[in-house]
Amino acid sequence: MNLKSLDLNLLVALDALLLEGNVSRAAMRIGLSQPATSHALQRLRDLIGDPLLVRNGARMELTPRALALRGPLAQALDQVRSLFVSDDFDAARSERHFRLMMPDLAVELLMPPLMEKVTKLAPNVRIDVVPWRGPAIFTADFARTIDLVISIGDAFRGFHRQRLYTDSDALTVRRGHPAAAKLKKREGFLNARHVAVVIRGQSEDLIDIWLRPKGIERKIALVVPGYIEALHVTARTDLVAFVPRRLIGALSKQLSLVAIAPPFDPGIDEQFMFYPTRAQMDPGSIWLRNIMLGIGREMEREKRKA
Repeated sequence: MNLKSLDLNLLVALDALLLEGNVSRAAMRIGLSQPATSHALQRLRDLIGDPLLVRNGARMELTPRALALRGPLAQALDQVRSLFVSDDFDAARSERHFRLMMPDLAVELLMPPLMEKVTKLAPNVRIDVVPWRGPAIFTADFARTIDLVISIGDAFRGFHRQRLYTDSDALTVRRGHPAAAKLKKREGFLNARHVAVVIRGQSEDLIDIWLRPKGIERKIALVVPGYIEALHVTARTDLVAFVPRRLIGALSKQLSLVAIAPPFDPGIDEQFMFYPTRAQMDPGSIWLRNIMLGIGREMEREKRKA
């Protein structure tokens, strides 16, 4: 292929066509008329030697060749865009929007200190926290809209990651719970009625996935989609929640909760910050990540003092 004859705008059109799988929607995405987008599709078919989009009944579908192009093309366009990103990020004047995805426990722990710093350093910057979705439903198209993800383990493959802070899980009940002391023993734990937290994109609570190989099955009385809901219900019932210890500490006074060590070692949880390749050298992203890392270091210092 002669690159001199390649119109880069065709790659933008191809990206939209591969994302939408529909000429009309692709035209709307890139601000072209439908005839112009149809013409671009024909030029791309000639250039690549593949129909790319084919009709299947009333729908258009991507060919195998088109599907194979989606990931590499998105990465290539991100790299091209990065060439035109400013070398500097003027936080005080920036009006940038950052899109973050994190579970509710991370919102509770990280957002207050983050917004305190952002408000002081970059008063016109906006942080959008989008609804959590697990890796199973974290599509490539959705990933391209996200600047930062907070999660445990190595859940988001293909993203770079840095460790933010460590935590461990504990049981929590309302202050004055009649069976609180018994929960420290295995029998008491098994007899208790538990709240399970099943986040969107997961099939069950991660705690239960961890406990099952140990031959432990909790008695689940309620399933909720987030840790905050679990703590609020626990504060007003005799149910038991098995949640990150830092979250219990953050809300124990407000909700009148107490933390109890479980009858087995819960180990250490590591919370990581994930970010896409396109953000690796982006000054704005680096600025935001450095603030987050600073918050994580402060959380670890406070943990050592406790």
